[in-house]
Parts: sequence; C-alpha cells; structure tokens
Amino acid sequence: MTLAKRVIVCLDVAGDRVVKGIRFSDLRDVGDPAAFAARYEAAGADELVFLDVSATVHGRATMLDTVRRTAERAFVPLTVGGGITSVDDAARALRAGADKVAVNSAAVNRPALLTELSSRFGAQCVVASIDVKRSAQRWDVFTRAGTTPAGLDAIAWARECVDRGAGEIVLTSIDRDGTRTGYDVELTRAVADAVTVPVIASGGAGTAEHLCDVFTQTAADAALIAGVVHDDEITIDTIKRALAARNVLIRDAA
Repeated sequence: MTLAKRVIVCLDVAGDRVVKGIRFSDLRDVGDPAAFAARYEAAGADELVFLDVSATVHGRATMLDTVRRTAERAFVPLTVGGGITSVDDAARALRAGADKVAVNSAAVNRPALLTELSSRFGAQCVVASIDVKRSAQRWDVFTRAGTTPAGLDAIAWARECVDRGAGEIVLTSIDRDGTRTGYDVELTRAVADAVTVPVIASGGAGTAEHLCDVFTQTAADAALIAGVVHDDEITIDTIKRALAARNVLIRDAA
C-alpha cells in the first residue's frame, strides 16, 4: 500500500514564541505557537513539529505550558522535541499533548535513550532528530542546536537510531536551513535509502517545487516547512495543489 506524503509545519520555539533564522542563527520572533498551530491545522497541515530550540543549549526541560497551549489548538499529530533527555521527560511531553517525542542531543550523548523510549512508548512514538552539515568526505551530525559536532556520520547514525528503536527520522540540513533554496536532495536520498522507517526532509523549503523535488527524487515520506509559510510567502494549499499536479499522493488540503 502506498502511503500519502505528509506536509508538516515546524514550529521552532524559544521561550514561548515561534522563531526562525538561517542555518540555526539570527533567530527572529515570528509569532505565537498556539495561534500558528490552529492556523496551520485549518490550512491543511498533516502534522506539526514543536521544537524547543533553546532548551538543550540552556540545559533546561521543554516548556510544557507552551506545549500544552499549542496542543489544545490543534488536533493533527504533534511531535515535541528539545530538552527531552529521559523517559520521564518524554512522558511529561506526552501528557502535555504530544503524540510523538523527538530527541537529538540526548540520543547522541546516550544512544540507549532511544531504546528506552521505544520500549516504554513504542517505536511509532520515537523520532530521531538529526541535524547535518556537509564536510569534504561525508555528512556530519551536529548537536546542541547545530553548534557542536558529534563526530558521527549521518547515514551511519541514522541506521543506528533505527536499530535502537526510532520509528521516524527528522533529517535537517543545517546548510540549507532558512535559505529557501531547496532541500538537500542528495542527503535526503542517501538517508531514506539507508533506513526502513519514514524520513522527514527538513531545511531549505522555499517553493512548492522544492517539495515536489524532494518527493519525486527521494524516498522521503514527509517534508518539513517553516519560514516560508510563517511569512505568508506560500500556502499549504498551494503546495498540495502543486504536489497533486506532479502525481504525488497527498492528503487533501483543508
């Protein structure tokens, strides 16, 4: 059975505000996460991802009050990440309204966390968030909001995440993040071909054609969008119409 491709809106949150930058830097305030959640659900987003981008850097837990406010305004699946370092942290995020939890730095620091989360909540609940920069010989994994090299090859780490229990991967190209020049198709293809779980392409969406490209040229199951819809440069409906015109199987827009 062929599954519909998903268009997912990402809410990068610092404090209690949605922010957006370029290559994880120069963050600017763009709005309230709860209001954005309601807006994007009504517009036809298939899922939402809420990433507390300052939690790990500042060594604190996810801001659950903000998660709770956001979850109350949307009824599409919600993934929450940032500051989740234990099974207890994940349980609190799920109680606050998350459907899935995403882990990045904590999983690199202690890979057994993925297995613990999968054993407790099921693989379908566990998302490995992998932030990647290109180097001369490979794609390198970075942690702590893209500031710290992990010394890991992205493809090998993606495989290990799946082996340890991750049921999905959010794959972000730091090089493309916020640039609106298109996804890193080569990176996405390499990782999606290497693993057996859904891969969400992230970083670089600027036009509907960019989503068409990543879906028709790779095995990605979903694509993340953020700034381009936050700034009203394109609508989810426009994206889905373009995908349908390219014969990409999607869920109908609202």
